[in-house]
Amino acid sequence: MKKIFLVVALLGLSPLFAQDDDVELTPDNSWLKVGLTGGIPVGDANDVSSFALGADIRGQYLFNPNIAIGLASGYTHYFGKDGFEDFGVIPAAGFFRYYFTPDGLFFGADVGYGFLANIDDNAGGLYVNPQIGYHNRDWNFYAYYQNTFAENDVNIQNVGVGVTYNIRFN
Repeated sequence: MKKIFLVVALLGLSPLFAQDDDVELTPDNSWLKVGLTGGIPVGDANDVSSFALGADIRGQYLFNPNIAIGLASGYTHYFGKDGFEDFGVIPAAGFFRYYFTPDGLFFGADVGYGFLANIDDNAGGLYVNPQIGYHNRDWNFYAYYQNTFAENDVNIQNVGVGVTYNIRFN
């Protein structure tokens, strides 16, 4: 299932990356997003963690007023519970966003690889992070579901909320 999802995502997004036009980065079409996330672990992660807190960084390019792509990374820290150690996920992902209006509702998804930190015998795996939220020129407020389909049939998941601030490229 993970491989099918990855292939569909890559094929679905490939037309966006196959543009022949020169790309001009302006403060109106590209920016850096930095922010924070907070979530509640679910699934396998709920057994060993009580809370997830993260930092989010993204570089975004807006093709038109509705469609954006970019690169996403950051760090999500899972606080251990009941004698379990803290651990983390470091994503290296591409993302897609659809903005319905210049200010208002958006949906998006990150797809890439989630590197695991402080977990023995497990390097990570497929990382997905769908989001829905509200945006304006400067801010993004969103709800998300984050899942890293890691090795050894371990899924590191959390649901939560996030906020990012847009820093314009000049």
